[in-house]
Amino acid sequence: MFSDTSPEAAQVQNEIFRRMTPEQRVHLALEMSESMRKIARAGLRSRRPDLTEAELSRELLGIMYGFVPPAA
Repeated sequence: MFSDTSPEAAQVQNEIFRRMTPEQRVHLALEMSESMRKIARAGLRSRRPDLTEAELSRELLGIMYGFVPPAA
């Protein structure tokens, strides 16, 4: 796997993660997941400005989870 993080920076980052409580790690993971969803939504919106909010949400489900529910 490729990384833009130097080995030294990765070591510091891993040490920070090791010192976090489980609750802090879960909180960080949830924040990162929410950020990813916002970035994916903004990217899709810029590529497909014609989509309604419902269509956009359905497309995002397909991108993120590989499943697009039937339209209501």
